[in-house]
Amino acid sequence: MLKKYLLPDCLFEDIYAITPQFLLGLGVRAVILDIDNTLVTYDDPEPTPEVAAWLDALREAGIKTAFISNNTAERVERFCRGMEDFWSAESGKPMARAFRRAADALGVEARDCMVIGDQLFTDVLGAKRLGMRAAVVRPIKDELTPLFMLKRAGEKIIYALYGIKF
Repeated sequence: MLKKYLLPDCLFEDIYAITPQFLLGLGVRAVILDIDNTLVTYDDPEPTPEVAAWLDALREAGIKTAFISNNTAERVERFCRGMEDFWSAESGKPMARAFRRAADALGVEARDCMVIGDQLFTDVLGAKRLGMRAAVVRPIKDELTPLFMLKRAGEKIIYALYGIKF
């Protein structure tokens, strides 16, 4: 069960290693993106120029994009300002609702989506519950709150159980 719901399909150092060609080669028509520690740090209120260029490259290749976050509506709205993408804040990841709403808003089936995030227990679990593919990127910045440290310790155990060095 752990393997089915908690192991990502792909592991990457960062989002820039995920190219439109790679995604299209897998048949991915849409990506559902986490924001914090995946695209930018919690301290970055808006996409960096590099993130904006990466998102533009996906869109130019015909890959649809959406954002789901457990952060506040104020934070997510500010990050997504000026974009025409679907976004969901305070989404309750890993609950399936936000992932399903994103796929529906993009007009794609779950099997045509890849969720890209930095956490097994939110991003990967939510994706896998709906039959979506999942890619994990290394967190941009270490979070030192007790909850995040506990989550990261759990992730290390999962990776170790399956012999994954990440």
